[in-house]
Amino acid sequence: MIGIVADDITGANDIGTMFAKAGYVTHVYPFEAFDPSAAAAAAERPDVVILDTASRLDAPGIAYGKVENATNRLKAAGARLWINKTCSVFRGNVGAEFDAMLDALGVSFAVVALGFPKNGRTTVDGMHYVRGLPLERSEFRNDPVHPMTTSSLVDILRGQTKRRVERLGERTAGLTPEGLRARLEEAESRGGYVILDVESQDDLRTIALAVRDDYVLCGSSALSEELALTLPGTRGSAQAKPLPLVEGVGILCAAGSLMPQTAGQIDYLKEKGVPIYEMDTLRLFSPQERAAELERLTDALVGVLRAGSHAAVHSTNDPVRVAETKRIGATLGMTGEQASRLVSDALADVASAVMARTGQNRLVTAGGETSASICDKLGVSGMRVWKEIEPGVPSCITLSEEPLMLVLKSGSFGKPSFLYDALQHLLEP
Repeated sequence: MIGIVADDITGANDIGTMFAKAGYVTHVYPFEAFDPSAAAAAAERPDVVILDTASRLDAPGIAYGKVENATNRLKAAGARLWINKTCSVFRGNVGAEFDAMLDALGVSFAVVALGFPKNGRTTVDGMHYVRGLPLERSEFRNDPVHPMTTSSLVDILRGQTKRRVERLGERTAGLTPEGLRARLEEAESRGGYVILDVESQDDLRTIALAVRDDYVLCGSSALSEELALTLPGTRGSAQAKPLPLVEGVGILCAAGSLMPQTAGQIDYLKEKGVPIYEMDTLRLFSPQERAAELERLTDALVGVLRAGSHAAVHSTNDPVRVAETKRIGATLGMTGEQASRLVSDALADVASAVMARTGQNRLVTAGGETSASICDKLGVSGMRVWKEIEPGVPSCITLSEEPLMLVLKSGSFGKPSFLYDALQHLLEP
């Protein structure tokens, strides 16, 4: 079994689809809900288990403890290949979480590959780029929780770990798998982390052939797409439960991401005639006003969905109102993370109420924190990765008695039509 720890739910599904589309039975669980003995005895034994620690916004010490715990659970379940999946631009507690997995496994070396060319992320001479822009000049510079102010992956990781951090010193494109393997063995003798350049899918295939199942791997999901095609062994063939369509009821999209990609995707929904509702985040600080705002949105969305139309609800992405939301939160003693979670939880309350009142069993979400809050509110304790819609974004079917089909999208992923395409995907029988 392949054991993976991911720091948020959309990232867990992102890497899951890399294995699922290669034929692996792939399950995703919140790490606290994963029971190793139950997994071993399950009728559908997964080839790949991904534990979501929801630790991207945590303090480093808390994130460390979660990943250590998750790794130990995967060890007990019999995992033999190890991957620590992080954000494709290194947001979050990457150092603490990489360290936690190595400490739990008792090893001293890991290979780091962050580039994801199919989603516009490349690493050249240790510098990370987003669609050709240095990371520090991309939209991630303005991330409200983890502003990325340098493009050097070595500098970012060195700031978060006491272990040695180095880059390979030459580009992957100039190496054969055997040559790269020899260089990795040299780096392994020094210990710590070695960061590899990734400029193309060919680079990822070279890396996959060089590392196979001998090293702990850290970074984005992209390497796993090639790794899944090179690993030996048999793969499961169990089928997911059928999930009938709810006839006559539209599907909801709930978006809490502030990324420009999600804003563009909401605009595309408007162009396609999908009704859009914006949550007034300034009303979430008073219990009475919060209840009234959530009731307003829920009633409106239920009416639209019952009439057979899809609909979307999103938190405000106007910079002035976002800043005002954070300012009011600060006056009440909230950190920026707490204010973000206040908004995500409110969207989750709306989405779960709409699902309950309409009986709809399909849902699209955008944004890692929003997706996690909604899954928690819906009581999702595990899911099987189903079909890829775009690189890094699959649909999933929950492992519950009454399954749901979900699309959980990272805020920064997807072309402009993605949310609309995801709604169409969920209509497939």
